[in-house]
Amino acid sequence: MLKGLAITPPILGRISIGKVVEKNGKRLPEKDDQFTITSQVQTRDGWLLHPLNEELRNGQDGKLRSIPIRLLFNDPDLNLRADYSLFDRNTGRPQCVGNGETCKRLTKDGIQSLPCPSPDGCSLAQGNACKPYGRLNVVIGDDDPLGSFVFRTTGYNSIRTLAARLHYLQAITGNRLACMPLELRLRGKSTRQSHGTPIFYVDITVRSGLGLEDALLEAKHLDESRQVSGFDQRALDHAARQGFNNGAFEDSEEDSGATVEEFFSAIEVEPNPVAPQGLRAALGKSSLAQKLESQITRQNNKATVQ
Repeated sequence: MLKGLAITPPILGRISIGKVVEKNGKRLPEKDDQFTITSQVQTRDGWLLHPLNEELRNGQDGKLRSIPIRLLFNDPDLNLRADYSLFDRNTGRPQCVGNGETCKRLTKDGIQSLPCPSPDGCSLAQGNACKPYGRLNVVIGDDDPLGSFVFRTTGYNSIRTLAARLHYLQAITGNRLACMPLELRLRGKSTRQSHGTPIFYVDITVRSGLGLEDALLEAKHLDESRQVSGFDQRALDHAARQGFNNGAFEDSEEDSGATVEEFFSAIEVEPNPVAPQGLRAALGKSSLAQKLESQITRQNNKATVQ
């Protein structure tokens, strides 16, 4: 295993409750009142929709506000990783990741472990540069039991709610969290800060149509069935934990560019005939952007030849 490279769950697509739109020459994040499930392919018009997006939308009056899921791991902290994150807005590279006590920070002397005072007490976090950043991996459907869709968020409400639900569900299931039939559910609320405008956040509940007791019984039966077949959930959790700990930062430069664009800054549009606008805008004129442009060009040429 390559040291310094975080080994993360295989990603089949993305789940979002917003998108990036162009306004007055800038690409800005825009919130939505429904889920969108996309592939990992981004074009000039945005992320391509995943076939599950339309499939799950049917029967929900056109608004996708709940998604049936299972989780990959029994450990809540493997399913949902949340930390304070600061990204370089020009390159998309993570610069500092902490938990409020300690952090890993990229400095001129390399990656160092330092105290983390949280964004309110950190001089580097001025201007809302450092935010809570959560990544939740979930399984949708039965086609790939180890492939997942990732929901990324910088919202306190989503991170706090998801963390509480996962730990509570782990407790009441007797550590059978990965066997529970669950669903992602979109909820809305108003706060003083939102001036009465609804804000939306993500919750996890027992799947619609099931009571808690029924869901617990289903989880128990699935766990027993997996054990009979030789499925080792404990070993899977252990492997995932080792993979996450193998790198200083979970997010690669490739993923971070889109994260910066969506959550961390308003970015000037820079048209480019090769790279997707969102990716190019997020990465600026860095050498990383040039490498990615070359990679996309090679892929396009290869596809043409084939």
